Amino acid sequence: MTDSLPVAPEPTPPPVPTAPTAPTAPTAPTAPTATAPARRPGRQGLRDGLTAALAPVMAGLTALVGLTAWTTAGAAGSPARIEVGVGRVLLPYADRQHTAAFFRITNAGGADDQLVAVSSPALDGVLLSRHEQPGEGAGAKGGAASVDVPAGSTVSMTPSTVDVRARTRARWTEGEAVPFVLYFRRSGAVDAVAFVVRPGR
Repeated sequence: MTDSLPVAPEPTPPPVPTAPTAPTAPTAPTAPTATAPARRPGRQGLRDGLTAALAPVMAGLTALVGLTAWTTAGAAGSPARIEVGVGRVLLPYADRQHTAAFFRITNAGGADDQLVAVSSPALDGVLLSRHEQPGEGAGAKGGAASVDVPAGSTVSMTPSTVDVRARTRARWTEGEAVPFVLYFRRSGAVDAVAFVVRPGR
């Protein structure tokens, strides 16, 4: 019987020494990037920019001014609006029948109008009359086909401009009221009244 000999364990090899790691070189600081200086606009550029900026401002101001004027007038685009004030009609001299009447006419609307005729149930031969000055001679009265009453204006009849000529049907007394109807091209018929006064008043 053969005896087995014990087997000796294999020796563990010694660890291999590791070479030391070389220290890392410090990183060099990055040089700052040079920034190009901002270009300043020239005079022409400034002028063009200013003009471009002012254009809408001026346009807005112009529109605002126009709108303000239109609103202040309060009548832009509106029709003619005629108002006839209380008139006066002259008391005829003695036995004469001819007389003249005078009215103050205001057009508060936004369109022009024209007085084209006048009538009265108390008068005959009613017509518009205009004072004419032929050269340097004496003034004369002539028939007027119409009297302009511009928008936003007032026409005041006087013996030296325009009036209404007619003949009376009866004797009047001072202070008497005489009815009239004034006819306008756009506004139509407008009732009015004139009080009898002595000439010169």
